Amino acid sequence: MQINHVRRGAGEPLVLIHGIGHRLQAWLPVLDKLAAAHEVIAIDLPGFGESPVPPGGMPRGMPATVAMIAEYFAAEGLDRPHVAGYSLGGAISLELAVAGHARSATAFSPAGFFTEAERRRTLATLNIMRASTYLPAGLIRQSMRIAAFRAFCYAPLLAHPRRLDYQRAVEDALALRRGRGFRAVARSSRGYRFAGTPAVPVTIAWGAKDRILPPHQAERARQLLPEARHVALPGCGHVPMTDDPDLVADLILQTTGHARPAAPAPTPEAEQVATPEPTPAPETPA
Repeated sequence: MQINHVRRGAGEPLVLIHGIGHRLQAWLPVLDKLAAAHEVIAIDLPGFGESPVPPGGMPRGMPATVAMIAEYFAAEGLDRPHVAGYSLGGAISLELAVAGHARSATAFSPAGFFTEAERRRTLATLNIMRASTYLPAGLIRQSMRIAAFRAFCYAPLLAHPRRLDYQRAVEDALALRRGRGFRAVARSSRGYRFAGTPAVPVTIAWGAKDRILPPHQAERARQLLPEARHVALPGCGHVPMTDDPDLVADLILQTTGHARPAAPAPTPEAEQVATPEPTPAPETPA
């Protein structure tokens, strides 16, 4: 099995897993910060990016996908790495944790907490986006030079699509078109629901402006995984690494135990208590 990946940094291994139709470059905005604390391995899932469809075909369903990723871990000498993912990658990260293949999991807007109607709407949006990438490649490259057009195309995925640069916008569009695993993964999502109980640290974070898997699904995740840490991502869409890379990296590092959570802002009452009464100036002798 061939899985394209990039490695950076040193320390406890951390594997980054992208969503359906995307590629490992989605993690570029956070890679350097994470690599300061971890050996980071960002992968292209089988059938996406530069990873080919496996010789036996795409894995059928989540259990087969998890088994294939676990096989990759073993082949690379990755002993229960930390994992982080978004969308499909978020679901895979949680399932790896449930199966005992990960020492922590950070999931951004993970799949598996939708209703069947919501799943169909999500795939309808993604299919429309993918259909638009079948325009001639030259036309895509020319159109993506217009910042307003890039923003329009990537608005379903990003709360701040203008932060996506031209080169990545073009290459992401072409990767979505070329992702040979897209249809098989979309089919296998039918009937999938997350139902496990991880026994390791877990953070589930949801973009407040997610238009692919809307943030109300976070409440279902909270009910199913009450022991996990649940975080809202203000100003973020479905792919938060581009919208707020520092917030995303910090959440991952907090989950892996390599960063401290930020101190809460003091309440007005606390500020009042903490502010001493002014000390009168000493009287000056006449």
